[in-house]
Amino acid sequence: MAVDQRRREARRLTETAYMAASTGLLWVAIYYLPIGDAIFRLAIPLPLALLQLRQGGRAALQGVAVSVLLLTVLMGPVRGPMMLFPYGALALWLGWCWCRRISWWFSIGIGLLIGTGGLLVRVAVLSLLLGENLWVVITSAAAGLLENLAERLQLLGAPDLQQVELLALGLLLLQNLIYLLALHAVAHWVFPRLKQELPAPPALLRPLLALDPL
Repeated sequence: MAVDQRRREARRLTETAYMAASTGLLWVAIYYLPIGDAIFRLAIPLPLALLQLRQGGRAALQGVAVSVLLLTVLMGPVRGPMMLFPYGALALWLGWCWCRRISWWFSIGIGLLIGTGGLLVRVAVLSLLLGENLWVVITSAAAGLLENLAERLQLLGAPDLQQVELLALGLLLLQNLIYLLALHAVAHWVFPRLKQELPAPPALLRPLLALDPL
C-alpha cells in the first residue's frame, strides 16, 4: 500500500514537472521563434489543463507556480509572470470546468472574461513600466486614423474616442471567443487520445467538431 502511494506521488510530481516545463517552453517559443506564434498560443493552456484532469487541482496549481518560477528565471520578472495573464488563469479555469464536466457555453463565457481581463492586465502592466497609458494611446491613435479616413472619403462623421474604445473591447471579446472555441475544439480532438474525456460539446458545434483533422 505504501509502495503504491509513493508511486502515485512520484508520478504526480513527474507529470507536474513535465507539464510545467512544456508550458514554459511554449511561452519562450512565442518570444524567440519567428514562426508558429498562433499555434503556440493555442497550445499554452492545454498542458496544465490536462494535468488538472489527470492529477487534480493541487497539481495544476503547483504546475502554474513552477511554470511562473521557471519563466521568471529564464525571461525576467516581467515577461515570465505575464504567462498567467491570461494563459495560466485559463488553464486552471478550463481544467476545473472539464474535470466537473461543465457545459462548454459556461466555460467559454467565463473564459471570455478571463481572456479579455488578462489582456487588459498586460496592457496595464506595460503602461506602468513605460509611464504612459497604452490603452489611451492606442485608442486615440485609432480614433485619429478613423477621423482622417472619414475626411478623405467625405463621410458625414467619424466615431469618437468612446465609440472607438467600445469597438476595441468588442473586437477583444470576439478574438477571445474565437480563441476559446478553437481551444475547446483542439482539446476535444486531442484529449480522448490521451484517455481523458471532455464534456460533450453543444449540439450547435457538433457538425464542425465532426470534421476531426486528427
